[in-house]
Amino acid sequence: MKLTTQEVELFYKLMWSLQHFANQRLDIVPGITTIAEYGALLSDEKLRVRNALYEHPEIIDEYVKENPDGRGEDELEIVRSWKKFQSGDYIIERALKKYAIFIGGHKVYGVVGLHDEIGDIVPYVPFYCRAVLLPFKGKIIYDGVLEGYEMSFGAGIKYDLKETYMAAKQLGKIIVSFDVAEQQKGRTKKKKKNWIPMLDEMAQEAKKLRSSRGDPAIHSPAFSVVRASIEFARIAAEDPENTEQLWKAFKRVERATRKVETVLYRMDYF
Repeated sequence: MKLTTQEVELFYKLMWSLQHFANQRLDIVPGITTIAEYGALLSDEKLRVRNALYEHPEIIDEYVKENPDGRGEDELEIVRSWKKFQSGDYIIERALKKYAIFIGGHKVYGVVGLHDEIGDIVPYVPFYCRAVLLPFKGKIIYDGVLEGYEMSFGAGIKYDLKETYMAAKQLGKIIVSFDVAEQQKGRTKKKKKNWIPMLDEMAQEAKKLRSSRGDPAIHSPAFSVVRASIEFARIAAEDPENTEQLWKAFKRVERATRKVETVLYRMDYF
């Protein structure tokens, strides 16, 4: 995903205005008197101003307070939100339709592109880079600069990165907004179906699964797998966040399954 043309224009209008203000305060590139002149600077010169701005985030407060360009409150709020910027090294693990996955430490971000989708501007993934992430109208974007590092990743690291993403996806931990309210919107839980009565009924029926003398040897371990699996399913349905109890129940399923394997191996012995 990328911003709309109107959103991109708004972003750069505000960012150039803020950086021009920072340049005047810090005198990084002398002689620049208008935003238009600042916008016409070479990329390296803008980069120096941009880096200085993030080293002096108090300038954002000064800009909002003085409002040198007469911005409306909605636009000032966007600039004000940039105090929440996240600067650091990230690995772009994959590019999805909704956003690109940026992994920084144990945090996983869903980042939207500007003019282009991020997957179209990085040469490959995983891609290691330095970037500044910014809030923008309920989304997370980068500020237009991705400083790539020359680094390749082995199969082991790629697997770990994939697992970091998959865990964040499974747990609803992908950060898609720096605004708490916006982030929570994506975590609204649907009303869960109550599986407990059905599982209790299955557990009662499963108690009847008892092998007798003379029955095939596979019956007893197979029935144990059924009972242990129902118990595991009930804990998952009743208390899905209780990993301690889930692991205990899962171990019982594993033990029952190993007994099945033993019987099956013996069946093939002769």
